[in-house]
Amino acid sequence: MNRIYTVNSRKIDRTIRRSWKCDHISTDNDKVDLIGSFEQSVEHSALGIIASGTISRERFYFKRWYNFFIFQHPTGNLRNYYVNICMPPVVSDATIDYIDLDIDLIVWPDGQWQTLDLEEFEANRVEFGYPESVAARALATLAELERLMVRVSLEGIDTLHSCL
Repeated sequence: MNRIYTVNSRKIDRTIRRSWKCDHISTDNDKVDLIGSFEQSVEHSALGIIASGTISRERFYFKRWYNFFIFQHPTGNLRNYYVNICMPPVVSDATIDYIDLDIDLIVWPDGQWQTLDLEEFEANRVEFGYPESVAARALATLAELERLMVRVSLEGIDTLHSCL
């Protein structure tokens, strides 16, 4: 029987922003890979409507300050990549908890990409008092990922998965 994880996306004050369940695919020394699906349609300001049945392949690195999701249409075709800038997760036998630092990147199948929620990051940085080391690490990670996105836009979307 496959192990089921509860994934908790948390604010820096540790309150849960979102929570969902996924099936375990694999774990190695660097990461854990999960798969889940949207049980109901969700409307997202930048992604539009994510249909019920959309597949979410999720990777959580133990030491990196981001995680990423590959969203696939229910037919299996690539919908988009979604990258969260976050603190490294805390992983237990049944739970993955991570602190979402607000900034996200979307990459579309044609290689176009966009950075989201910088304003939310700046507002929450003040409201929640993000430590300067955390804010600096989030912005450094964003810069690293944006450099990667420029490379992907030149080399093609197929290079993205191997780079993340």
